[in-house]
Amino acid sequence: MTTTNAHHPAFSAIRSEFIEALNVTVQEYEHKVTGAKHFHIASDNDENVFLVGLKTVPTDSTGVAHILEHTVLCGSERFPVRDPFFMMIRRSLNTFMNAFTSSDWTAYPFASKNKKDFRNLLDVYLDAVFFSRLDPLDFSQEGHRLEFAEPTNSESELTFKGVVFNEMKGAMSSPTSVLWQALTKYLCPSNTYHFNSGGEPSDIPDLSYDDLMAFYRKHYHPSNAVFMTFGDIPAEELQAEFESKVLSRFERLDDQVSVPNAKRYFSPVRVEEGYATDEAKEDGSHVVVGWLLGESIDLAQQFEAQLLSSVLLDNSASPLRRALENSELGASPSPMCGLEDSNKEMSFMCGLEGVKRDNAPQVEALILQTLEDIAENGVDQDMVEAMLHQLELSQREIGGDSYPYGLQLILTALSTAVHQGDVIAQLDLDPVIDSMREKVLHEDYIPTLVRELLLSNAHRVTLTLSPDEALETRRNQAEKDRLSHIKAGLSDEKKQHIIERSQALKARQEQVDDMSILPKVGLEDVPARLPEYENEKVAESLPITFYPQGTNGLVYQQLVTELPALTEQETQHLPLYCYLVTELGVGEQDYLAIQSRQAQVCGGLGASSSIRPELIDKQRVAGYFVLSSKALVPNAAAMTELMAQTFNDVRFDEAGRIKELIAQRRARRERSITGQGHALAMSAATSGMSGLSAQQEAWGGMTGIRDVIALDDALKADANAMTTLRTTLESIHSKLAGAAKQVLLVAEPHHKESLLEAITPVWHTVSNHEQVSHFSLPAIDQNVKQAWVTATQVSFCAKAFKAVSGEHPDVPVLTVLGGFLRNGYLHRAIREQGGAYGGGATFDASCGAFRFFSYRDPRLLETLADFDASIEWLLSSEHSHDALEEAVLGVIGSMDKPSSPAGEAQSDFFQQLHRRSQAYREAFRAGVLAVTIEDLQRVAKLYLTKENESTAVVTAASNKAMLEEAGFEICTL
Repeated sequence: MTTTNAHHPAFSAIRSEFIEALNVTVQEYEHKVTGAKHFHIASDNDENVFLVGLKTVPTDSTGVAHILEHTVLCGSERFPVRDPFFMMIRRSLNTFMNAFTSSDWTAYPFASKNKKDFRNLLDVYLDAVFFSRLDPLDFSQEGHRLEFAEPTNSESELTFKGVVFNEMKGAMSSPTSVLWQALTKYLCPSNTYHFNSGGEPSDIPDLSYDDLMAFYRKHYHPSNAVFMTFGDIPAEELQAEFESKVLSRFERLDDQVSVPNAKRYFSPVRVEEGYATDEAKEDGSHVVVGWLLGESIDLAQQFEAQLLSSVLLDNSASPLRRALENSELGASPSPMCGLEDSNKEMSFMCGLEGVKRDNAPQVEALILQTLEDIAENGVDQDMVEAMLHQLELSQREIGGDSYPYGLQLILTALSTAVHQGDVIAQLDLDPVIDSMREKVLHEDYIPTLVRELLLSNAHRVTLTLSPDEALETRRNQAEKDRLSHIKAGLSDEKKQHIIERSQALKARQEQVDDMSILPKVGLEDVPARLPEYENEKVAESLPITFYPQGTNGLVYQQLVTELPALTEQETQHLPLYCYLVTELGVGEQDYLAIQSRQAQVCGGLGASSSIRPELIDKQRVAGYFVLSSKALVPNAAAMTELMAQTFNDVRFDEAGRIKELIAQRRARRERSITGQGHALAMSAATSGMSGLSAQQEAWGGMTGIRDVIALDDALKADANAMTTLRTTLESIHSKLAGAAKQVLLVAEPHHKESLLEAITPVWHTVSNHEQVSHFSLPAIDQNVKQAWVTATQVSFCAKAFKAVSGEHPDVPVLTVLGGFLRNGYLHRAIREQGGAYGGGATFDASCGAFRFFSYRDPRLLETLADFDASIEWLLSSEHSHDALEEAVLGVIGSMDKPSSPAGEAQSDFFQQLHRRSQAYREAFRAGVLAVTIEDLQRVAKLYLTKENESTAVVTAASNKAMLEEAGFEICTL
């Protein structure tokens, strides 16, 4: 990679450093006039990334920073359209577009592989952030507003509405979110972290438009900003854009935004709060102990804290996690366990969930006693070395499977950049790891850290968060009382003002903007073909497929076993088998020893299943069990040996360990509902459309959550339940041992021969067989109408229609239809007018289902009616070619979105394995590009009909009677 330190005259070059482990050069610049920092991560990667971050420091819980993040994207000086952010999503080939509000910063990132598209987005983002219009009506839409239930009837009930208001109602329905906010409130009693930066629903209506404007003027200034970029566009070119579009119009701001350190306690604090639940279980409390540590921008302190956290909590062999997992005081370790190092001051937390409220003192005592024991007796040196190994592995790994790789690097350094720390040191971990390697040679190093950071640290908070089944009722009543009080004080003039503002907002939401003022890419900018990935088949006892990819010194390996025929009970427990198989003992070694071995030689082991329908019939499936790992190349043989031994000799006799893992699984699944309610609703809605969709609901949907709760309860109540479960797991394992197998290997090309030489002898120990039976699922074709009631302040709605799948020519058309309905109708009706955080439509080719959904939605039946109304809009309105092109671009963009080098190889391998050949994928792409408006209307008439319809919602118990009256089957956990 060749880079220069050339820069724009408006900037000063501070320094530049090549980071070998990442194969990038990090360049630091400062704008001469405003003082704005620019960090450029120069790379040969053609996926360019931009982020502008601003230090945002709320002084209350009204959500001002969060609401501002939303409102900033609703139109700007050069682009005075109502919704440029969502419009640009449709007019772009972006690989990522979003905005984030953290506790002390707000960031606006995007990424694209297309240079024209990158510059288009840069234009819009720069203008949006620094020259936002901040229309009062947009504040009403995105933040909060008063509105009558019947918008033109001042005698009807008064309500609060707003996208962020409803988003935070959904977010704060999660006990984990409540736990985090409560703990940080007490850990940070005197600075910005004391407040909920996202906004407390009860406080959000206190925010005024004037408050929003004052916050914008203070915080959204280049002197308070950091620009961060990644990719192969030179820094000089980017700076020319920054200067001409933004920076030349500003002077330096003397009043610097800062975050003071929290005032410290002189003795520990113990507090108790509640969270809303439908059923207050005796053992439903969370008990978490938290410590406030040093500053995160002090790298020595940060990495000492990271190492200590890893040693204490990384895996089940870690001493503090082991104590928590084995304790009878709670169901499982708290989701809060670990180090939080993104704030200016770090915090370390640990605890248990599923605790009896009266046992909180014992949980605290268990944690402190475990730490005392570590301080007194130390820890195994092998564990410390293993954690350093994990740091090195994570440093070298090229990500990109969730966020673009460049954005991952930028986000790693963002908090350090915002708080004026050393960004280059934050990204270049090798010197830190080398320094730590010297320090850990002293056997008292970890005990000393335990004493200094934790045991001798008086700034400690013990929080007990207990279930309160009356909390939601009290909260709802308080909101009703507040609204009643407001309404009672309204003059006729103020009532009319509310009605007129509602009408003005509705008119604004329905106005047709001049889209031509926004830049765009077109179908002519779409790459002609999908990339092809080189691979080589090696004929061994277990066939090996090698993909040469740039993995920066890592090797990725998967053992792929064809799923044999399984009984109904075995099929139901297949995901549980996958979850358990890498967490148990192997051969003569118990699970603690295996956890330690995994940490020492690889990045852990994982197991999963890959099941897809056949292209010719969605009721017929092909399935594979996949055992995966990754390691530094020198550890390839040790990793392979561990994988082979795990597959051959995993033991299911560790009953206590299995019970603990299932309790942890239950806790995670129950916590997940309010975060992924839309996915759960869609899963329920499609559950009658094929054998696979029914099984996916039974595995991962609301039914699956109910089943893991029942299994956990059975294992606690009935000794025979473990015997039955163990028999099922061993039967699955035995059948997999007798099935056909192959290996996937991904690494840099020059490592191929040495890797094959290292791993081939090991794989000879795993028997390969000719497949005699094949996994299958019973065919299912039925409609459903379900309502799942749970503890949530908002709803998640879904409607699904049976359609076609596989190679049918209507599959590309249905895929484009999802984006077309979202862009043209659903976004406005469900998000802007309805107040939900999100909504849209997608096509699920795996079960041939066209699905509508809403996310964190204050409405229910009205949203379901909007789904139907979107179909009527499609069939009865005139539609432009530009709207079609935007929907097509969206599909193509998602197809072309890059992954990590290893991820792309793995995806290609499994596409081929499931007979989704390159020719099939190219034909689908061609079908997408050929879709017409008439095609969209035709498939809507053909498939989106009442006889093909299924509906499901996840909602609050208070809606039960209304849903029963509407004909829903009521389901509970």
